[in-house]
Amino acid sequence: MPIAHRMRGIDSSGIRKAFDLARQLDHPIDLSIGQPDFDPPPEIIERAREALGGGFNRYTLTQGIEELRSEVRQYLREKKGFDPEEVIITSGAAGGIMLAFLALVNPGERVAIPDPYFVIYKHLCTLVGGAPVYVDTYPDFALTAERLEKAIGKKSKLLIFNNPCNPTGALVRRDEMKAIAELAEKVGAVILSDEVYDFFTYDNAHESMGKHSDSALVLGGYSKTFGIPGWRIGYAAGPKKIIEEMVKLQQYSYVCAPSVLQHAVLGALDLDMHNKLDDYRKKRDMVYEGLRGSYACTKPGGAFYLFPGAPGGSGEAFVRKAIEKNLILVPGSVFSERDSHFRLSFAAPDEVLIRAIEVLRKLVA
Repeated sequence: MPIAHRMRGIDSSGIRKAFDLARQLDHPIDLSIGQPDFDPPPEIIERAREALGGGFNRYTLTQGIEELRSEVRQYLREKKGFDPEEVIITSGAAGGIMLAFLALVNPGERVAIPDPYFVIYKHLCTLVGGAPVYVDTYPDFALTAERLEKAIGKKSKLLIFNNPCNPTGALVRRDEMKAIAELAEKVGAVILSDEVYDFFTYDNAHESMGKHSDSALVLGGYSKTFGIPGWRIGYAAGPKKIIEEMVKLQQYSYVCAPSVLQHAVLGALDLDMHNKLDDYRKKRDMVYEGLRGSYACTKPGGAFYLFPGAPGGSGEAFVRKAIEKNLILVPGSVFSERDSHFRLSFAAPDEVLIRAIEVLRKLVA
């Protein structure tokens, strides 16, 4: 079968492999998938019902309905402190990331990717023929301008900035954000700021890179905050020149984000979700305190992941042992050029997390 050459460098996601494995096991303790364990607010469900019966089942404008784009712009201006030139509603934040790579990166151009990284960045870079430059953030997972500059030198086309970070939960400090923005300007790089976990920040308020860089392309979404990952509603906001090219690409790919669901999330950004944030802070603390005496792990400042060091030094070998105990994790090699850690998601019911902590302690006893 004559498959395109570009597919040779793209492997099936290790997260999806773990998801498929979970379906084969009998009542597994599954900490592999990063999606909230709570249902959407009833207000959103009701708006979806109204939209289904209200004639909103046709295509929307490629860039999204004007009401939702205005709400996103207002949210970013009032809550994040920057006023983007343009906004597009995308098929999830991941859809926006793909459009951004296609619009910005030529074959051979350098893309700075902090390591560990969300899996999509590496493979989209391969898809468009970019040259990935991995920025080592071990052992503390702190992304700094100094580490970036050491890795990329004097030139880069695109700088990936995921804050809070999947898989480590690391949160970048304000002073470092300013320094990174200055570095990006110096080397001529666009900052792709993936802020889809902005709601899940536990010790300090989230701050957007859009506040510090005029060239930043900010990506966010509704999936994580509101428990609707399957709805695929995200957004990209930033320089008009970039957004216009992304709109052009969306026209010939996704066409538009799901029409009913664009209407369903109108007003969602004004909902009070802080009870969920408090719940997840407690989950973070419970898992971290439950494991830190047995594993080398950095306390995450955001998102809903822990990225501990694997006993024995191999994440893949350790995950195989965990699976024998009916515990599903994801090896760190899925998110990194190293195989020294593993990722667990604490986006799970407390009773599941308690069982997982017990198994993980026994695995190193």
